[in-house]
Amino acid sequence: MKNQQIEALIHQFKSIFNTTDVRVSALPQSGSNRKYYRIQNENQSAIGTINPDIRENEAFIYLSRHFNKYSIPVPKIFYYHKPDGIYLQEDLGDTRLYQFTGNKLTDGSIELYKSALRQLIHIQQTALTDLDFSVCYPRSSFDYQSMQWDLNYFKYMFLKLADISYDEQLLENDFNKLIQWLSGATDSFFMYRDFKSQNIMIYQKTPYFIDYQGGRKGPLQYDLASLLFEAKAGLPSETRQQLLDFYTHELEKNGLISKKDFLYTYYGFVLLRILQAFGAYGYRGFFEGKQLFLQSIAPGLQNIEWLLNNNHIPDQFTHLIDCLKQMTESPKLQQLKPYAPKGLTISVNSFSYRKGYPYDNTGNGGGHVFDCRVLPNPGRLEQYKMSTGKDPDVIAFLQKENIVDDFINDACSIVMRSVEEYQKNGYKHLQVNFGCTGGQHRSVYCAEETARRIKQTYHIPVTITHREQEQYGQNTL
Repeated sequence: MKNQQIEALIHQFKSIFNTTDVRVSALPQSGSNRKYYRIQNENQSAIGTINPDIRENEAFIYLSRHFNKYSIPVPKIFYYHKPDGIYLQEDLGDTRLYQFTGNKLTDGSIELYKSALRQLIHIQQTALTDLDFSVCYPRSSFDYQSMQWDLNYFKYMFLKLADISYDEQLLENDFNKLIQWLSGATDSFFMYRDFKSQNIMIYQKTPYFIDYQGGRKGPLQYDLASLLFEAKAGLPSETRQQLLDFYTHELEKNGLISKKDFLYTYYGFVLLRILQAFGAYGYRGFFEGKQLFLQSIAPGLQNIEWLLNNNHIPDQFTHLIDCLKQMTESPKLQQLKPYAPKGLTISVNSFSYRKGYPYDNTGNGGGHVFDCRVLPNPGRLEQYKMSTGKDPDVIAFLQKENIVDDFINDACSIVMRSVEEYQKNGYKHLQVNFGCTGGQHRSVYCAEETARRIKQTYHIPVTITHREQEQYGQNTL
């Protein structure tokens, strides 16, 4: 079915842009089930989307057209076919506001943030005109039920999977108190829901906005919390305060809400957004094995520590505070803190093709993928079904096969040439991936052996991740 959907998108692209010369490339998947493809010729480009969730598509298409009507910079919709769950939208390029954060934060990027916040207020105000909230997905408003979903997501997808102990009833009591507090905020605005620098494209030097399909009626505070406390953006506390002051000044200038009223619940929404994000880190990271989400845990914990240290979580949330302190002190979570050496680093990954390619969150875009499915498969033999490529019996089985040794020699030859060229050019990261059917035997063995040889030859930091085998991520050689 997917090939037919791609062909339909290509056909529409050819028709819309009157062209026959078309190139298609898949774009990296993030935290959703949507599939994105860049479809282009020499002069035009569009993003083709495949999404089986029809209600989510309907919300995105409706909101895109609504925002375009009010001159809000979002992608234009060129084509939408509801039955197939496909649409073509304007290609806004690859530059995100996220790329101007962290160590790259400058006066120029602060101005981009301020420009995005001015537009955010414009977006939030469209709810005061003719926006039809009945189309919003999955609910028309960010109400008691929505907040309860977010908090349960955190409880079951993060606390459970991270082995943080809690008393179900005591935690539920604190959740109810938090929801009651936040329910007092004015909620007659449009809430973007996932307003973060990853979803703000810089196109023609202007912030454009994507991924608002979860937007609905709600409070102003949540969106600002989403942007300023985005874990991996790592905004310094003084920058967060500067942007908070700017945003609240703009709100008052537009006659929407006083700074005092805004701040009354603001840090409660910061807490709620952080907990929702940790639910995603648990589900997408621990459960689905996506490294991008696991790598957000450490900076997310820093945000929690900041809230605790600055007394922004009311004392009445006794049990929730205890859970948060357990998180910041957990050895299991501490080991996920990122390692950031100065020179070239190499990540070697094993993976299952059934679950897709490993994601390269460094933005380098280079590296190698080696297909181990051409090698003899010990997983077909009963005595090896419970073993992995790190176990002596599987290692002995594979070492007896000449084709395995030849395969690793060839792979290492290619990788080591890349290592030397990367070092000459001052590149910082090389990713090497070995895939097989289940990500358990052949790919694990090849990744281990290749990493050992690289380390032995170059004495470079090498991180090994067996995505399908190691629930909590990485080993560093």
